[in-house]
Amino acid sequence: MASYKLATPEGTKDYLFNEVTLKNKIANKFRELFYKHSYHEVITPGLEYLDVFLAKGHGQPIEDLYKLVDNHGRLMVLRPDSTTPIARLCATRLKEETLPLRLFYDQNVYAYTRQMRGYSNEVRQTGIELIGSGSSKSDLEILYLAVQALEEIAPCKFRIEIGHIGIYNSLIEALNVTEDIQEEIRQCIESKNYPALNERLDKLGSGGQIELIKRLPRLFGEEVFEEAEDLFQNEKTAETIKYLKEIYDKVKQMSTTGSISVDFGIVNSKDYYTGMVFKGYLEDFAGEEVLSGGRYDNLLQCFGKQAEAVGFSINVDVATKVLMNQKREIRRP
Repeated sequence: MASYKLATPEGTKDYLFNEVTLKNKIANKFRELFYKHSYHEVITPGLEYLDVFLAKGHGQPIEDLYKLVDNHGRLMVLRPDSTTPIARLCATRLKEETLPLRLFYDQNVYAYTRQMRGYSNEVRQTGIELIGSGSSKSDLEILYLAVQALEEIAPCKFRIEIGHIGIYNSLIEALNVTEDIQEEIRQCIESKNYPALNERLDKLGSGGQIELIKRLPRLFGEEVFEEAEDLFQNEKTAETIKYLKEIYDKVKQMSTTGSISVDFGIVNSKDYYTGMVFKGYLEDFAGEEVLSGGRYDNLLQCFGKQAEAVGFSINVDVATKVLMNQKREIRRP
């Protein structure tokens, strides 16, 4: 029988010395930023009941969770993300609080990474959730803080890509295919694997909806709105594109350090998003996003509370890795 006493599990690692110091320094900078803008820290359990993640819209494939059983035979999981437990928290202990709620967290999450490629199964995340507001002002507040958070990791340049999951959702729902096929299509779009996407869609036939899905991952850059308006003619999608352009124009004015662009092919693996979505990347590290977020207006319904919400999470480990590789330090307060 193999012995693993000298190894760490796949997707995990030990952190030492300067790396630990830098991780804590980065996380503390984010904490100061969130406190400054009236966000309050919460901590959710590292262990959650599996039921928390069974409802439609939980955002994490069940097969990707670390599962265990307590001494009463109840199925438990290690916390795979922070947004879903915070939705549970808002619907229980915070259900009588006046909305909107501004919350932030700094804690580890655990989930299997299907394609390892150096990605981690244990990640330190910090992030914010704005619960109880569906206005464009709340979207802009979250994007402003995302820009501010990435600017805290100076002198690293960054880019933020903004999209809207509603366009993808309307197209994929119209296909009327199984969830497994939907996931195959989503992965192809997310990775911008055009040949695989075309091959998968060609098996489903032809038609306007299929052709639009093929074009979706190619709609990215700084000036794609005119092309998108020509492609999507229905009234609802036109309103979505108009809203996204308004958001984009305002966010572009928020930063001189980073670049802001649009990507209609952002189709996050978490299925609770309902509106604007966005990702952030650091200079010289384009493979894995350092920041990810968006609007999720239906998630709290899974726990019996009606409240719109928007937020983002930052992968502190990725930020640390980038700065360690570049031998840079974040600026001091």
